[in-house]
Amino acid sequence: MDKQQNKSELRKLYRRQRADRFNTESWLHILSASELKNATNVASYISYEFEPETSDVNQRLIADGKKVFLPRLLENNDIQWVSWNGSSENLTKVEKIYEPIGDAVEVELDVIILPALHVDRMGNRLGQGGGSYDRALSRSKAFKIALLHYGELTSEILPIQPHDEKIDAAATPEIVVRF
Repeated sequence: MDKQQNKSELRKLYRRQRADRFNTESWLHILSASELKNATNVASYISYEFEPETSDVNQRLIADGKKVFLPRLLENNDIQWVSWNGSSENLTKVEKIYEPIGDAVEVELDVIILPALHVDRMGNRLGQGGGSYDRALSRSKAFKIALLHYGELTSEILPIQPHDEKIDAAATPEIVVRF
């Protein structure tokens, strides 16, 4: 089995496991990390289905005076960042994902909060498989932190490909682990 097939099988397994043990938790504790405390421009996302919940984190970032940017997926699976003020009126639903309404901006991000299905102890992230975040991460010097549910931070090394980008940290509902 090649790496791509292996990653595809792992995604299916991890999605099933996540759905089976889904629990609503909060990741507000990440806001006490120095990287977020000192940040001005923070990219985040609107969670859906069984992803770690981001609504409280996003609202707190805005309340704390941070500029929040959300991803909008392009036809080529790349991401562009759009400033978001926290209002649901400034979101549109594209299939199952909420995306921001507005003009894309070129911005130097301080922190990128991103989704992941699993992260290993080397900072390798297994995402949904489109490579969108890998493209965006490759262009940024921002501190990159993935949100995970319990059991999704693993000591087993995940399969990687040349385009995969490492992250700087992962957060479960209790801890932040830096790589």
